[in-house]
Amino acid sequence: MVLVISFRQHILTLVVIFMALAAGVALGGGPLSDLGRPAEAAAADPAPTEPEPADYAFTDAFAGYVASPLYAARLHGHPVAILALPGADDDLVAALTGQVQAAGTQVIGTYALRRTLVDPGEKTLVDTLGLQLVTQLGPGVVTDGATTYDRIGQLVGRAVATTKRSATMEAAKVSSLRASLKGAGLLGVPEGDPGNAPLVLVVSGKDLEPVVLTGLVDGLAAVARGVVLAGPTADADIAALRSSPPARPVATVDGIERGAGQVAAVLALIQVLATPGGSFGASGSDSPVPLG
Repeated sequence: MVLVISFRQHILTLVVIFMALAAGVALGGGPLSDLGRPAEAAAADPAPTEPEPADYAFTDAFAGYVASPLYAARLHGHPVAILALPGADDDLVAALTGQVQAAGTQVIGTYALRRTLVDPGEKTLVDTLGLQLVTQLGPGVVTDGATTYDRIGQLVGRAVATTKRSATMEAAKVSSLRASLKGAGLLGVPEGDPGNAPLVLVVSGKDLEPVVLTGLVDGLAAVARGVVLAGPTADADIAALRSSPPARPVATVDGIERGAGQVAAVLALIQVLATPGGSFGASGSDSPVPLG
């Protein structure tokens, strides 16, 4: 067991290094490289350039090879629901789905949040429908005093997620809630009748108002065991959420256009099973990858 843990920690360290390299933080090329050097020599250095696409081939391949040993099937028994925000890249959603499966579980359902739900011009519709659904579903479904987007976030959460199996709403109520959200043009629901998942992976989209996104993920976090918001490097929505975090902890990961970022997103899903929240990825303030 000690050898296994040591191996995993060693691999995690390597992943951090290679993710840094993928982001252009090469050894000898960062701010620390100027220590002990004359000012003239430091000033003469050429400006850093963005890596060419071919430069990513090794880091992406490395991430692919180490992913399964890093995951160690730690998502087994913890299915994931993916919630794609308007404008989310379908290829990135597919890539993340594959990584979740490599971690030993399944994506129990992939849902598409519609533009109507996040359009500030449709706030009255979202507010009115949310209040109607709370009345229909009964007490305890949404926390008291929830705002418009916190409320709809909790309702979407009730439709796709749960803290634990015993806390899931009755199947008939879940089906009715999904049908209502779909009928109102707020949520795209997959075929069949997928169960509710303890983990929600939210894939960022395009140009959401910060107050809308914050309320939505805050509401999701109220009814799911763990929520991770993932998007491309320097994603504007993720940056906005990090600058004004929701009341309930939500983990964020940017850099998912690369294999290393996709691995970091799944490691975040593993971490939030025990410790919610955290800022990871190419611009993460905690670390490139969760090391827990």
